[in-house]
Amino acid sequence: MALMGRKIAAIRAYVVEGGGADYHDQSEEHWIVRQIATPMSIYPEYKATRTSFGINALKTLVVEVEADNGVTGFGITTGGYPAAWLVMNHLDRFVVGKDANEIEAAWDQMYRASLYYGRKGVVMNAISAIDLALWDLLGKLREEPVYAMLGGKVREELTFYATGPRPDLAKDMGFVGGKIPLVYGPDDGMEGLRKSIDLAADMREKCGDDFLLMWDCWMALDLYYAKRLMQASADLKFNWIEECFNPDDYWSYRDLKKAAGNQIMVTGGEHEASKFGFRMLIEDCDLDVIQPDVGWCGGMTELIKIGNMAEAHGKLVVPHGSGTYSYHYVTTKTNSPITECLMMAPQADKVVPQYYPLLKDEPMPVNGKLKVSDKPGFGVELNKDKTLIEVKKGTRL
Repeated sequence: MALMGRKIAAIRAYVVEGGGADYHDQSEEHWIVRQIATPMSIYPEYKATRTSFGINALKTLVVEVEADNGVTGFGITTGGYPAAWLVMNHLDRFVVGKDANEIEAAWDQMYRASLYYGRKGVVMNAISAIDLALWDLLGKLREEPVYAMLGGKVREELTFYATGPRPDLAKDMGFVGGKIPLVYGPDDGMEGLRKSIDLAADMREKCGDDFLLMWDCWMALDLYYAKRLMQASADLKFNWIEECFNPDDYWSYRDLKKAAGNQIMVTGGEHEASKFGFRMLIEDCDLDVIQPDVGWCGGMTELIKIGNMAEAHGKLVVPHGSGTYSYHYVTTKTNSPITECLMMAPQADKVVPQYYPLLKDEPMPVNGKLKVSDKPGFGVELNKDKTLIEVKKGTRL
């Protein structure tokens, strides 16, 4: 087999400015940039747009690994120049010269070696990108799709919900549900809460009772506000309320779940990392659905462990975004019944590639469905015609 004895000969890190994994790097006309409740909404000068506080500052990170026979694999996430520097000046030693088959050892060594300054954030993004690149490479060496290496499919097609401001349009496009970005947070007071509830009622009427509706609260709420929004949304048969609090505020998640009971699902984990963080969300907070992003939580190697822990506790796993990388995971798991599609068209009125223009032939759902590619690795090709800014070993930032 082509895999036998293959070593990692090289690792390369690139930054992409504009588009790619940093999907917030859009014009101010784009819905994902316009006013959405955030942790920064309490400051008037950072309320009108999300780019005002630098949500797009980090840019996209691309990591490419090359085996000694010239076969390459790549992973994409956010983290930009800081993450690229870490890849090339610290984490590279745990990859280059190592057996291409030993992904677990590489992950464990990268994580342990960065504990004193890492564990979450940019460091975990860098580890995630390397891990995804290694899985992509291994699949290409074995001539297998990643999902086959994870144990094979449990479903032939993925079923999608859409994230964006127009769930009514998403229903017309064949999606089974829509997740609405919350515009008004605690700083908008009861008037803002009323506007949110009015929007929820309008969308429920337009979409009907057989369509899933959810809130994306993006870490913006306090417990009092979240409880009020939760109760009103439960009355409108919303399916879940997502990521209400600071990711480190496990206590508010716990208290909200206790208040919600079985009326509505409480979800989170988009900005959590590692099995240890998710253990808190699963065991202590009792969240109904966990939402790891495979590009941020530690890559596929860590997502497998997080997902197995969730399954053992009877929890659903609905990964955040991350396109083709999460598709290969979801198609293998019975407790991942739906998949997220970020509506990246400026008005959320059509399906467009999430990672544009970085991937050639990026898979996208049609009528809310998608069959995961049988091509080796993650089944996508890096578009090197796009400007990739290489960060080399020894580069001073």
